[in-house]
Amino acid sequence: MNPFSILIIDDEPAQLQSLKSFLSRRGYEVFTATDGPEGLHLAEQHTIDLVLTDYRMPEWNGFMVLRKIKDLNPDIDVVVMTAYGSIEDAVDIMKAGAYDYLTKPIDLDELENLIKRVREKRFLIAENRLLKEQLRERFKFEAILSQSGEMEQVLNTAARVAPSKATVLIRGESGTGKELIARAIHFASPRKDKPFVVVNVAALSENLIESELFGHEKGAFTGATQQRRGRFEEADGGTLFIDEVGDIPLSVQVKLLRAIQFGQFERIGGNETRQVDVRIIAATHRDLETMMQAGEFRDDLYYRLNVVSIWIPPLRQRKTDIPVLVDHFIQKYAQENQKTVKGISREALDHLMKYNFPGNVRELENMIERAVVLCRGETITTDDLPAPLQSFPEKALLDPHDLEAGYEAKMRAFETEMIRTALQETGGNQSAAARLLGITERHLRSRLEKLGMRK
Repeated sequence: MNPFSILIIDDEPAQLQSLKSFLSRRGYEVFTATDGPEGLHLAEQHTIDLVLTDYRMPEWNGFMVLRKIKDLNPDIDVVVMTAYGSIEDAVDIMKAGAYDYLTKPIDLDELENLIKRVREKRFLIAENRLLKEQLRERFKFEAILSQSGEMEQVLNTAARVAPSKATVLIRGESGTGKELIARAIHFASPRKDKPFVVVNVAALSENLIESELFGHEKGAFTGATQQRRGRFEEADGGTLFIDEVGDIPLSVQVKLLRAIQFGQFERIGGNETRQVDVRIIAATHRDLETMMQAGEFRDDLYYRLNVVSIWIPPLRQRKTDIPVLVDHFIQKYAQENQKTVKGISREALDHLMKYNFPGNVRELENMIERAVVLCRGETITTDDLPAPLQSFPEKALLDPHDLEAGYEAKMRAFETEMIRTALQETGGNQSAAARLLGITERHLRSRLEKLGMRK
């Protein structure tokens, strides 16, 4: 096993050397820094378990160091050392997220006991993750793995709206799990024994969206060789989940509004008005308010959809969910691929915690599936992660805070990733991908050519 790593940040060289010598003799891996920015840089470059930081320092005080470290990786424990200890300081430090505080001069026995408590806590957290996952499988909402306050609020709202008939609009970036929340709402509702039907608008060409939603009669248009029921009819009595509702063209929005408001519609090429009882859950990653102002989305449809709004935060804003998701995906893909992978090294997990995940949970799942398949032993290491994460994930071209690569390279990488994601979301359909990106198909083809993505 790797040694427990400790980062000491203090502007007093004598204190730094004394603590480093004491902890190194006890087998700990010790890093030192004389100020907050240097300490943060070391935390970015190395896997750190515990940070001991002075409270009073010239550039960043202990509170600033604590905030920066927790923003980088909330799993790193922070202990603040101060020669000006008081009850008020202690309360404020603990509220801000510190594990504990120590008063100077440091009692070395007290320090050693504190480190022991931190190590025991970290072991228990890792052990409890699997136990919590096994318990949550009994319940539909609890089966959604999370331990962040942000996701708990999402699940609380979803659980409260589930028993009602209210239309729900789920918002969030691609890959955050909007369909997972929609399914949980359905299966916690009185409609759980009825159909849950999904239609992904972004994956459809514009002329097929209306037919997909409402169906068509034989001969209604070229290629309509037989009658077809639409998704509204298939979902009768149950729930219809409309993914990427912001991509529905204005010509179809009027008909969708009537279907939601009155449960009535006609198939394409038909005159018979059909009546259905369908609950609508819609989802989008687009800014519908801006689209309304631009005349691209109807106000009345927006208000009809937005009865209850649930926003799912991106994974980079709920990093405490990463470890439990990693454990789940390892177990899932190890079983699927008949591998003996049982866990992940702390270095590899540390790299994942520091990465911003533009593709959110979907990207994390893909990474872990790949790592499980490539892993040669029982533990995933940094060598099993994608290349951008093997050295240091925050140095990826897509990180807006890393300016080393230069403007042109970063903009090209960002545009490439956007287009690649849109094409993946739409199964390679360029018309649908262009709508998803808010550009014309001709513009998309031009960019594909310029970026060397035609193949």
